[in-house]
Amino acid sequence: MVIEMVNPYDVAVHQFDEAAERLGLSQAMRAILRKPKRELIVNFPVRMDNGDVEMFTGYRVQHNINRGPAKGGIRYSPAVSLDEVRALAMWMTWKCAVVDIPFGGAKGGVICDPHLMSSAELERMTRRYTTEISLLIGPDSDIPAPDMNTNPQIMGWIMDTYSMHRGYSVPAVTTGKPLAIGGSEGRLEATARGVQVVTREAIRDKGWQPENCSVVVQGFGNVGGIAARLLHEMGCKVVGISDISGGLYNPNGIDVPAAMRHSRRNGSLKGYAEADAVSNTELLELPCDILIPAALENQLTERNAPRIKARLIVEAANGPTTNEADAILNDMGVTLIPDILANAGGVTVSYFEWVQDLQRFFWAEDEINNRLEMIMKRSYKAVKTKADEQEVNMRMGAYLLAVARVAEATEIRGVYP
Repeated sequence: MVIEMVNPYDVAVHQFDEAAERLGLSQAMRAILRKPKRELIVNFPVRMDNGDVEMFTGYRVQHNINRGPAKGGIRYSPAVSLDEVRALAMWMTWKCAVVDIPFGGAKGGVICDPHLMSSAELERMTRRYTTEISLLIGPDSDIPAPDMNTNPQIMGWIMDTYSMHRGYSVPAVTTGKPLAIGGSEGRLEATARGVQVVTREAIRDKGWQPENCSVVVQGFGNVGGIAARLLHEMGCKVVGISDISGGLYNPNGIDVPAAMRHSRRNGSLKGYAEADAVSNTELLELPCDILIPAALENQLTERNAPRIKARLIVEAANGPTTNEADAILNDMGVTLIPDILANAGGVTVSYFEWVQDLQRFFWAEDEINNRLEMIMKRSYKAVKTKADEQEVNMRMGAYLLAVARVAEATEIRGVYP
């Protein structure tokens, strides 16, 4: 995958500064919203299966909590850094505000390679990390969720560890949990379903027909794989997909369910015979109508942006487009649906899960999907209207909407003491 050394926090702050300037925010408001509220760095030991003790470094950052408890995922990766977590926390603040749910933004991570760790090692590391960040997390203060290389089982371990400290079960401390311990129907597909909804709305706005749209999806995990399947079911022709092993291209269309079965059977897309192998770099530049980056940040840069052929880009990943690429794509007339809108389906259904856990009352999957669709359609329309009114692109429209909502809450609450 194309990953350039761009500091994601610099990208996030630049995006905020541009919106703040257009909104005419005061110096005081800019100073408050530019900085995370809290940053916790923890270094902790974990006993490995061979008896050795290794030290791990983890982070939990809360960017802003003026609209409600902090909300944001936890990722496990060798590439985790404090600035990455800061950026992701800031984006979560705007994401929750765009879809108008009562959360602030947070994010967490541990520097590790989970692929080199056993399940027992992952559990011990997760439980110790949870204990270290239990200063911050809680059902009324900061609610973690899955992110890169974390899953419902890891959320279950976090929930159980936190509950052990309290002496009673606290299911609302995490979202994205297994159903058996308070998880929500529809949560696993939520991010991808949100991507599908905003893509469908954009297709309608452009007067396109799904069956005439070719789609390339970078990333074939829980977001990219399910988004590819949902768009395939909608009638779009998915011509390109990829995972960590590389990409696949078939201009006549890929049978997405068959590719998913191959991936589950073999552990990756590698060797799938019904499409030609391409690199992840080549994948982004394939001829298509719609490009969906659903992998890592910094995938669309000033180097490859001029060669992008898609006319619509939907950011299923967080921060896949650098500021320089944004400007190039905008000048090329490419419509881009930003991450803080496009992938907000996950946090929206996380909100539903949190509400269900607090009430001890659970909804049917149809109700959850219907509520998600309503919120994503409403949010897409609000962003599009704002962008058209202000004669700006969709990213700036989303930022103007989100930053204004957070600034209003901050202004009303005032500066303590």
